[in-house]
Amino acid sequence: MDKKTLPASLKGFRVHLVGIKGTGMAAFAELLQRRGADISGSDIDEKFYTDEVLQRLGIPYEESFRAENIDDEVQLVIHSAAYGSDNPELSEAHKRHIPVMVYTEALGYISSLTESFGVAGIHGKTTTTALAGTVAGAAGLEASVLVGSAVPSFGGFSTAHFGEKYFIAETCEYKRHFLAFHPRSIILTSIEPDHLDYFKDIDDILDAFLSYIDRLPAGGDLIYCADDEGAVKAADIMKSRRADINYIPYGTSADGPYRISSVREESGLSSFRLDRFSRDMALRIPGHHLVLDAAAAVALVVRTLEREGRGDDPSLPDKIAEGLRSFAGSRRRSEIVGEAGGILFMDDYAHHPTAINTTLEGLKKFYPGRRIVVDFMSHTYSRTAALLEEFAASFGSADLVLLEDIYASAREKFNGTITGRDLYERTAACHGNVRYFNNFEETERFCRSHLKDGDLFITMGAGNNWNIGKNLYNQFKKESLS
Repeated sequence: MDKKTLPASLKGFRVHLVGIKGTGMAAFAELLQRRGADISGSDIDEKFYTDEVLQRLGIPYEESFRAENIDDEVQLVIHSAAYGSDNPELSEAHKRHIPVMVYTEALGYISSLTESFGVAGIHGKTTTTALAGTVAGAAGLEASVLVGSAVPSFGGFSTAHFGEKYFIAETCEYKRHFLAFHPRSIILTSIEPDHLDYFKDIDDILDAFLSYIDRLPAGGDLIYCADDEGAVKAADIMKSRRADINYIPYGTSADGPYRISSVREESGLSSFRLDRFSRDMALRIPGHHLVLDAAAAVALVVRTLEREGRGDDPSLPDKIAEGLRSFAGSRRRSEIVGEAGGILFMDDYAHHPTAINTTLEGLKKFYPGRRIVVDFMSHTYSRTAALLEEFAASFGSADLVLLEDIYASAREKFNGTITGRDLYERTAACHGNVRYFNNFEETERFCRSHLKDGDLFITMGAGNNWNIGKNLYNQFKKESLS
């Protein structure tokens, strides 16, 4: 294996990213570019929102994998875990003795250079990281931030740079990737079954998170959700193993400064209080789960400021409140696509039953006068099969459920054990108003004739059905202008 390395200074250093359109990879390309690296990349020709981000950054990339993409100027190749040694570009890099790193290794190396904070959990990683970055900026924390999504408060990019004293990053549990990260503090949002194509069961998932928490140094912080059974279990186990780290709970069930109270949704705001401050905080996005994410973000930033001796700054509560109120979500997280013909079009990445349920519940409370129409595309055969009953029961807050076929992962092949129609049949047994469509064209035809003024139409899932909402919004907008 060729030596894997990143230089201390990245200025002018040529890095090629294989699978650059992936959310994490595109964000990492942005981070490396901010630090002076010369970036190129490659991926498939399917269009993703990251195409727009990469083009705004001026990063060149090819929409095919070819050995010729690895030219004489490339000094390091970083690749998505979705691609292995059979990829022609990785094969060419090895032939040329160019160092090759998987994305998680490279992220781990960056985290080792400074005091780093990892955000982990089955749900809420992206939003919590984006909130932490937004609050850090408002509070004057010298941090750089990496999020697996585009964030409006970061100028529509996936990274923010307020300094390099600290590094805040979203860290992923899949295949235990986060074990390459070097955390000084960890936010743990949730633990429950997911990625069952890799993990054997919930105990295997729990073990992965325990191993990650165990990477905290003496004096490190575990900031965990006291409202999540899995997160509480992990914290309780670690308390018996590691008395040398700090356990900081947050949530409505928490004891201590980050207990949430007085939660209410009104006038387009989700407002709440934390015991740490004697004032209301508010978000402009819906959902109790997002209030939890905000509390975690505040806890991380305030704990860091306290270590710096700035925790008693009298202006701190106002700065934090301002940061939270300025937060407008992130790409594909309760994202408002637009409003046309009286119909509000939204998109959300929710691809796990718990996330679907909490997101729809939040929308129902936040928009009480609207009919909720959700178009869902399940992601991966393995997840759909393992959580079929949970998926079927997760749409209770929707008035109309539209289901697409399953969106396969690049890492799995169809084995005939489950289809989108299976999900439809189980969901129809739980919900009285469900439709199944064979393709996006059928869905769009149905929606053009059935959506009406006052509806909220939201696409959900980790697939590409977000295109349906985008197309429908453009069509209704065009009709409203004609």
